[in-house]
Amino acid sequence: MAKTTGKRGTGGSNQIKNLEMMGLEAGRKPPQAVDIEEAVLGALLLEPNSIADVMDVLVPECFYKEANRKIFQAISALAMRHDAVDIYTVAQELRKTDDLELIGGPYYLTQLSMKIGAAAHLDYHTKILVQKYIQRELISISYEVQRDAFDDSLGVDDLLDNTQQKIFTLADRNMKRETQSVQDVINEAIADLESVQMREDGLSGVPSGYTGIDRVTLGWQASDLIILAARPSVGKTAFVLTMARNMAVDHKIPVAFFSLEMASTQLVKRLMISETGLSAEKIKGGKKLEQYEWEQLNERLNALSQAPLYIDDTPGLSIYEFRSKARRLVSSAGVKMIIIDYLQLMAGPPELKAMREQEVSAISRSLKAIAKELNVPILALSQLSRAVETRGGAKRPQLSDLRESGAIEQDADIVMFIHRPDYYGMTEDPSQVGLTDIIIAKHRNGAVCDVQMKFRNSEVRFVDVLDPALNMPPDAESRYMGSKMNRSDDMMGLSGMNGNDFAENSDFQ
Repeated sequence: MAKTTGKRGTGGSNQIKNLEMMGLEAGRKPPQAVDIEEAVLGALLLEPNSIADVMDVLVPECFYKEANRKIFQAISALAMRHDAVDIYTVAQELRKTDDLELIGGPYYLTQLSMKIGAAAHLDYHTKILVQKYIQRELISISYEVQRDAFDDSLGVDDLLDNTQQKIFTLADRNMKRETQSVQDVINEAIADLESVQMREDGLSGVPSGYTGIDRVTLGWQASDLIILAARPSVGKTAFVLTMARNMAVDHKIPVAFFSLEMASTQLVKRLMISETGLSAEKIKGGKKLEQYEWEQLNERLNALSQAPLYIDDTPGLSIYEFRSKARRLVSSAGVKMIIIDYLQLMAGPPELKAMREQEVSAISRSLKAIAKELNVPILALSQLSRAVETRGGAKRPQLSDLRESGAIEQDADIVMFIHRPDYYGMTEDPSQVGLTDIIIAKHRNGAVCDVQMKFRNSEVRFVDVLDPALNMPPDAESRYMGSKMNRSDDMMGLSGMNGNDFAENSDFQ
């Protein structure tokens, strides 16, 4: 431990030298408060019990003067080993690392211990040191950015990513939440419960616009990471696009849609098809619109054009750029839901580009952290591996089919799959074409089950069907709500739905 501490001190020393050189160039000294540093160290030597109050706030780099930095490292090492902290033990610890004479010997420690009044203002003094440290870090980052900007071998995108990463890392390092008493948390929970009780829809989260989904999830919950996975061309984009439309148009909920696969114009044309009922050939320009169809188009798009739906189609969006944009949308536009299409197209930390699994894992962890930081649900689409195609039977997706990283399953609060039997040619009854199981395979705070929906190919959207569980006896409903992920293929039906049930729904006739 002693040797490691010494190495950290050397790194900090080099950084201070760089800052001093930068200060000389600018004709100014780097931000510092050496007298406050001495006051804090004096307080720690006088009252060792106060060390626990600053250990989670201060790091050795918060001390500008090298001697003070080494003394704090020695105090921290003693505290970590639960050893006594005083002038003599600190001197002995510094002697082990050959730093005692460097800091000025026992005399300097004695001088620090004479800072008698420091302990009473320890919290305030600690905040000052942290502030000066952040200022110095920002100066160092700006110097590195300036240096890299002159390097023509670095791409602009990499430069921006690296800069954002450094800023976010610094911000995260200094973003600490205070510990709350259970009474405070209970009061918050009761206030949240009271607000939920006042809602007419009976949901506690953001409504998806899909009755069956909302019934199970009670709406998308704040800070949750939701993963929706399926094989290509099954309807992932159609599902979330319809959901975004339902939320923005019907419920007036601001939604941010990050499309990494499709251009914003293509997405909007899909919305136009489902919103107007006009054929895809006419919306895409293959066939001319009649005058009455133009009028129909303008009339039905009026609500959509005024909906709080924000689309970003930046290709190869990095996790750092996404975080910056998401923060801005939440603060300025009041966005309550974020959708990403899709996760595997995002760029992770530059240093992990050659290690795909680790890169995807880093993206997944970051998305969960961002959802928690912004306190909004984030729904990310994900691809499934080819294992689904080679599997026999009903070819139902499983958690193990999540592509490229097991961290996705671990980080997600909800994992859902889209399973369409007709996609694999397993549907013979024409009335059952498009019937889809939304498999909720993981639900951290609720039940796992199948929710049945129908995919309307002509309108490129999903719609609710009659939920059989609503009219079932209690024992049957419990069987319906149980997960089908581990059932044998011969037990897997279409959630109790048959052709007659479907035909009774006039919405699909």
